[in-house]
Amino acid sequence: MKRLLLALAFCCAGFSISAWAHDPGLSSANVTVADREITAVAVFNARDLAGSDYTNIAPDILRIGTAERPFAATVRKIDKDQNENVTFRFSFVREASGPLSISSGIIARLPFGHREFVSVHTDRGTSLGDRLLSARENQLSVSVPEQIAPTTGPRFADFFLLGIRHILTGYDHLLFLFGLLIVCRNARGAISLITCFTIAHSLTLALATFGLVNLQSRLVEPAIAASIVYVGIENLSRGGKHLSGRWILTFVFGLVHGLGFASVLRELGVASTSASAAVPLVGFNLGVEAGQLSIAAIILPAIWKLRDRASFLKFGVPACSLVVALAGGYWLLERTLLT
Repeated sequence: MKRLLLALAFCCAGFSISAWAHDPGLSSANVTVADREITAVAVFNARDLAGSDYTNIAPDILRIGTAERPFAATVRKIDKDQNENVTFRFSFVREASGPLSISSGIIARLPFGHREFVSVHTDRGTSLGDRLLSARENQLSVSVPEQIAPTTGPRFADFFLLGIRHILTGYDHLLFLFGLLIVCRNARGAISLITCFTIAHSLTLALATFGLVNLQSRLVEPAIAASIVYVGIENLSRGGKHLSGRWILTFVFGLVHGLGFASVLRELGVASTSASAAVPLVGFNLGVEAGQLSIAAIILPAIWKLRDRASFLKFGVPACSLVVALAGGYWLLERTLLT
């Protein structure tokens, strides 16, 4: 029994340590190719560029050229909006014809695991290609034929994998889910909560992606942290017992978490009122669900086995719930008073 409790304590400690870990981050770059000029818009979250002078790093953010000749970048404008997104606008003169090579000049200096979604299209809206860049795979090559091929659109698989990566590194979402599941007595209760959470966050994710709901991240992120605090405290106040009617609470908080998921697609520049956002939305959401169910499938059998022990119900559940509440409290302070 002591070994099982110790194993779960390590699991909780892993969650709490992860609470202080930095999200690897996402950025986007939309590149438009015309006959004589290439324009590009790159968007980063300010936290991923912390400590950097935007003017100094701007020329290195995006590298575009042919295999033989890089094109010189002209920085047209740098903006920072109310959601802490930094937008860089560039122009390049097409000094040579042939396939284009596109890469990031700073991704290796960003937090480990950072991804940048690069999408290339013509000035008439025809897609030439897209790719999710990383420090290991930092190059996209596209052909620019004289007669442009039909639009291919974004790839489902890229956004599906992105959804899995996001939930596996989305420690606040995982801790919220853990706080819910730690008091579940059986599969029926767990399925009920996971279903409510899924329906709720899928709804607000879709609404936010298509521009029907738009809340600033400075409001959404503290609300997510507050939901984690609430779940942890409620577990403690009820003595770790199964809570009837908790599906309502899960649904309400799931709506808030969905807005947090939507910020990922917004940072990648795919949030839109057009149908082109449908493939990224569905792929990303299914990836989130796949990752979420995988985590649940791992931790639920361990929780149910431990709940057969009276000592776990008396000491283990409160200890885990306290970790949840403390981690959520830290995030709440970080996202409000410490910003």
